[in-house]
Amino acid sequence: MKGLKFLLLGVCVAFAACSAQSPSVQVSDKGTHWSWDKGTIVVETPERPAGQTSVIGLTTPKMDVVRVGFVGLGMRGPGAVERFTHIPGTQIVALCDYEQERAEKCQQYLKKASMPKAAVYSGEKGYEELCKRDDIDLVYIATDWLHHFPVAICAMENGKNVAIEVPSAMNMEECWALIDMSEKTRKHCMILENCCYDWFEMNTLNMAQQGVFGEVLRAQGAYIHNLEPFWDHYWKNGEADKLGWRLDYNMKHRGDVYATHGLGPVAQALDIHRGDRMKTLVAMDTKSAVGKALVEERTGETCNNFRNGDHTTTLIRTENGKVIEIQHNVMTPQPYNRLYQLTGTKGFANKYPVQGYALDAKQMSASGVEPKVDDLSSHSFLPKDEMGALVEKYQHPILKKYGEMAKEVGGHGGMDFIMDSRLVYCLQNGLPLDMDVYDMAEWCCLAELGELSMDNNCAAVAFPDFTRGEWNKVQGYKHAYASPEDEAATMEKAKAFTEKLKEQGAKEWAEEK
Repeated sequence: MKGLKFLLLGVCVAFAACSAQSPSVQVSDKGTHWSWDKGTIVVETPERPAGQTSVIGLTTPKMDVVRVGFVGLGMRGPGAVERFTHIPGTQIVALCDYEQERAEKCQQYLKKASMPKAAVYSGEKGYEELCKRDDIDLVYIATDWLHHFPVAICAMENGKNVAIEVPSAMNMEECWALIDMSEKTRKHCMILENCCYDWFEMNTLNMAQQGVFGEVLRAQGAYIHNLEPFWDHYWKNGEADKLGWRLDYNMKHRGDVYATHGLGPVAQALDIHRGDRMKTLVAMDTKSAVGKALVEERTGETCNNFRNGDHTTTLIRTENGKVIEIQHNVMTPQPYNRLYQLTGTKGFANKYPVQGYALDAKQMSASGVEPKVDDLSSHSFLPKDEMGALVEKYQHPILKKYGEMAKEVGGHGGMDFIMDSRLVYCLQNGLPLDMDVYDMAEWCCLAELGELSMDNNCAAVAFPDFTRGEWNKVQGYKHAYASPEDEAATMEKAKAFTEKLKEQGAKEWAEEK
C-alpha cells in the first residue's frame, strides 16, 4: 500500500511539473505551429532567415517600360489584359493559361489596340516557361486560387515582380513563403485588391487621414455576394468535376476564405503595420445549409461535411485598441454588400447599403466645409449638398488623376483600371507599391486563423507578426508619388514608347491579312 501511495505521489508530482512548463506546440493540418496561452491560441512567428531583410518601403529601379506576362486568362485575366492596353509605357509580352484557346483569344485585345502579338504558353506548367523569359518585369497572376502561390513563387525565383489576384495566399505556410521569397529576391509581391481603389473608399481614406472622423475606433468590411448565378462558370477539371474549383474549395475549407475585399480598405484606414497591427481575432460561422444543398444538387450524393458556413463573422482587435469586423457570405440571397464602415470619435462613414457621412456642424466646419443648414447633426447622414461639398474637398488625388479615364476603360466600375495604373506608375517611377507582401499576408490569413478559432470552440487567436517586429516602423499609411517634374518626364517616355509600339503592332497585324 505504501508503494502504491508513493507511486501515485510521484505521478502527481510529475503531472504538476509538466503542467508548470510552457504549453506544448501543436501543428495544424496545414503545418501551422501554435500553442495555448491562457485560453488564447498563439500562432508562431518564424524567425527571419539569415540574409533577409524587411521589404517595407521596397523600391526597384525605375522602369521606362513595364513588360508584363499574364498567367490565368479565365474570368478576370482577359479584363486585365484589355486594361493594360490603355496604360502608356507597358508591353504585353506573354499570355498563359492552362487552356491554350483562352490565351490565344486574348490576342484580340492586342489587335484592337494595334499592339504586337504576345507569346502564348499553355498547359499545367506553361507558366514556368513564361517566368524564365528575360524580357518580363512583372508577372500578373489571375489563375484559380490554388495556383496563385506556385506561379508567384516561380516568378520571383526567376527575378520577376508579381501582382496576385485575391486571395493571394490560401494558408499561413503560403503567406510566410511569399514573404520570405519577396525579402530574399527583393522583388515586389503585391495583392491585387481592387476595392482599395473604389471611389467611396479612396475619398473616405483621404478624409480619415485628414482627421475628418477624429480617431477611427471601429471599422467594418465584408464580402456578401450571392454567387448562385456564377457557381457553374468556375473552371471544372474534366467531366468528373461537378463542382468547379471555387465551390469545391468552399466545401473543404472553413473560415473567411475571401476576406480581402472587406479587410483591405479598412486596414489602410487603420494604418495596419504602419503604426498599428492586428493582434487577436475570434471567428464564428453559421452551419452550412445552402452550401451543402449546392453540392448535393450537383453530385446527387449526400454532403455531410461542407466546411464553410453560409455566413462567417470575424472580430479583430488591434494593438492600439481598435476593433474590425469582417463578414463573408456567398451563399444566401441578399443584395451585394462590402459594408465599409468607419466609426470615429468625431464622425462616421458608411458605404453599404446607404452611402453617406455623419458629422455635426462643428466638425463639418472644422473639416473646412461650412454647412448650409442650421440644424446639422451627426444623428443622421449629411444632406446631399453637404455630402457633395465634403467629397469635392477631399477627393483623393489618385481619383483626380485616373478617375475619368477609369470610368471609360471600366473594370468593376473603373477601380480595376485605377489599381493597374497605380501599379504601373509606381514601377515606372521607382516608388514603393501601394500594397506590400505584408498587407497580402495580413489580409489573407483570416481564412486559416478563423478556421483555427472555430475548430477550437471559437477561441481567441493571436496573429503572428508578419513584419517580424517592424509593424511600428512607418507611421501612417501613405501612397507614394513622384515629383511633378519626374512624373511628367516618365509619362513622356511612356507615351513615346507606346506610340512606336502601336506603329509596330499595326504593321504586324496588317501583314497577317
